Amino acid sequence: MKSYAGVSLYDAQTLRTLFLEFENADWEQELAAFNNTDVEVPARVTVDGGVYTGVGVHFRGASSYMMVGEGRKRSLNLSFDYVLPEQQLGGYRTLNLLNSHEDPSFLRTVLYFHIARTYLPAPQANFVHVVINGESWGVYVNVQQFNKEMIKEWFGTTQGARWKVPGSPGGRGGLNYLGDEVAPYRRLYEIKSKDEPKAWASLIRLCKVLEETPVNELERALSSLLDVDGVLRFLALENALINNDGYWVRASDYSIYQDPQGKFHILPYDANETFTLAGGPGFRGGPGGPRGGPGGDRGGPDQRGAGFGRGPRGEAAAGPGQETARGPNRAGPTELGAGAPAGGPPFDGPPFAGPGPGFGPGFGPGGPRGGGLELDPLVAVEDAGKPLLSKLLSVPALRARYLGYVRQIAETWLDWNRLGPLAEQYQRVIAAAVQTDTRKLDSNEAFVAGLAGAGSGEGGFGPGRRRISLKEFAEKRRAYLLDHPEIKKL
Repeated sequence: MKSYAGVSLYDAQTLRTLFLEFENADWEQELAAFNNTDVEVPARVTVDGGVYTGVGVHFRGASSYMMVGEGRKRSLNLSFDYVLPEQQLGGYRTLNLLNSHEDPSFLRTVLYFHIARTYLPAPQANFVHVVINGESWGVYVNVQQFNKEMIKEWFGTTQGARWKVPGSPGGRGGLNYLGDEVAPYRRLYEIKSKDEPKAWASLIRLCKVLEETPVNELERALSSLLDVDGVLRFLALENALINNDGYWVRASDYSIYQDPQGKFHILPYDANETFTLAGGPGFRGGPGGPRGGPGGDRGGPDQRGAGFGRGPRGEAAAGPGQETARGPNRAGPTELGAGAPAGGPPFDGPPFAGPGPGFGPGFGPGGPRGGGLELDPLVAVEDAGKPLLSKLLSVPALRARYLGYVRQIAETWLDWNRLGPLAEQYQRVIAAAVQTDTRKLDSNEAFVAGLAGAGSGEGGFGPGRRRISLKEFAEKRRAYLLDHPEIKKL
């Protein structure tokens, strides 16, 4: 087996093999028995000729675990420091190996984070091949853990407070103000750094300022508390590339970091349900949503009526682009390298200006049957349960800047002449291994069609599966966004 010793763990052109050895042959049943506990099953891991002992392993994921039966590929979390606190693999203590649930192409998470890293701090991601007790378990998506290592890469420090907002169809992790007591926030936000009262007090203060500050004072009030421009980019990426686990639909599945200077940053976390048809469990629609009104109806995947949301009217005139994300991995459209080193060139997007009145239907004619790609850029803009949307985009200048980011993403990254070659390069890295992967969740035909197939029901996607190829998504989503009346006014 080829060794990649000395090559970055997240090098995009590398498909390294991880050999896991459990003491017991019934390791899978053991992992299942300890699922959703703090117990990990130790294993020996061999990578690039190096042997790592006492690596803690557990299954991870919610639907990606529950909907996958025994003997099929389930997502794994590997803790190299489980027994030996100083043990790392290539400088990283924790690996998240994803089973590409709901993504037969295997490409969506890697592509989404590749694009996201050009706009804001986001995890690195590539692919690995996993062998367990001598048996191949095929290709996994390898996504960087949101921890001190990731914070150090982007912010140059390991200090500060970190929270994970766990995925939940019910959401409610939208940064609403719930009073001054900590208990209600603990139920929604998992602190990942040292559990200090000061950190919780800062988070509560952010929620209070976000919710209670008048619109005409909001940008100034948040300037020292929140990376507002970063939030606008975060929201634009989620919407333009349709993240069905995103803040706009679930108000969960994202990360929060407060830097040592006290400023909060909102970072992406889950990206396997991106580049897809809009909808999914947990949508809490604003006006025009499934049931209308803030909060909406928490229906299932198919309770998505026409008109996913209409926004309010208002004039807007954006100022120049604001501060940009710092950090590595600003790879270009077809470069699959690890990206520029820290301190590389900043984001150089143009300033945006223009009005923002009158928003069209959120889900296009006919709702889901109309294609599912006509998700309004201003969906949920009146949903009080999502104040990062409803409060920030009520400020005309911020709304116009956000729409400008949506337009830029559509023009640049949804151009198949740019996205296509990048996706094809990623696919070539894993194509041979996927073809022989007997544990994957979809067929070889679906893997091939997922890149540039004709769409749902063809190319191996299967009848009734709400799937779309990356090419079809890019072309149709780009056309819709660039023809959107508010984006055309910019």
